[in-house]
Amino acid sequence: MTVFLLLEFADTRDLQLLHVWLFLGIYLTALLGNGLIITTVACDHRLHTPMYFFLLNLTLLDLGTISTTVPKSMANSLWDTRAISHPGCAAQVFLFTFLMSAELYLLTVTAYDRYVAICKPLHYGTLLGSRACVHMAAAAWGSGFLYAVLHTANTFSLPLCQGNSVDQFFCEIPQILKLSCSDAYLREVGVLAVSVFVHFYCFVFIVLSYVQIFRTVLRIPSEQGRHKAFSMCLPHLSVVSLFISSGMFAYLKPPSISSPYLDLMLAVLYSVVPPAVNPLIYSMRNQDLRDGIRKLITWTSI
Repeated sequence: MTVFLLLEFADTRDLQLLHVWLFLGIYLTALLGNGLIITTVACDHRLHTPMYFFLLNLTLLDLGTISTTVPKSMANSLWDTRAISHPGCAAQVFLFTFLMSAELYLLTVTAYDRYVAICKPLHYGTLLGSRACVHMAAAAWGSGFLYAVLHTANTFSLPLCQGNSVDQFFCEIPQILKLSCSDAYLREVGVLAVSVFVHFYCFVFIVLSYVQIFRTVLRIPSEQGRHKAFSMCLPHLSVVSLFISSGMFAYLKPPSISSPYLDLMLAVLYSVVPPAVNPLIYSMRNQDLRDGIRKLITWTSI
């Protein structure tokens, strides 16, 4: 099999062009928002702290995620085609799996950063020094890379005999498994089960971290201190909630309510929307980041 056929958003030319313009707007918004955050954190020395170091990594992952899926989908609609080559499909599977899993691991590390900052502030410099932060970020990226290599190699080594039509606007593992021969997919399902356990452990770690954080915050006597702590945590918690809830519903929903176009809309929700709205969430309650962005815009406009 040399070519896969992706699910198209529309079958009329006007709707195809509407899809191109809509995705182009979302993509440019993601590029602008994440690019502003990356440049601001890199240029503002006040933001060279562990929290913003992890934020920088998360924005890089968001840019990579949306760049893996959206440009190819726009090109297909623009040229009225559904085709993606076998190497291109494998590359999409690898990059999407790598970036999404690395983002989950980094969100877990960021929850630990918030936990130490609020629950163990006297030990913050010791537990989250520059070397420790680099090691944790490298572990998240490295784990995501190994995870993606394992699943991509395992998935594309399966014999495919159910056609070449992928019920999604990009290549992802569950849709490729639907094309595999009877019982051949069980090997990859076993690997996926182990992965679900690891990801569930990350989810539990994040939940337990925030339980401890909120218990500590509610014991802070001053209202200003509580407000500062909530301002530090709520953007991260919002991103985690959007990321995990949309992904869990998409992958764990009952087969009885599954349909190609429901899967399509859910995929947009967990792969396209977060990279575009995360910069807004990160900066909404973060005065230091907003000030840094304003300084950057003022400096570039002079």
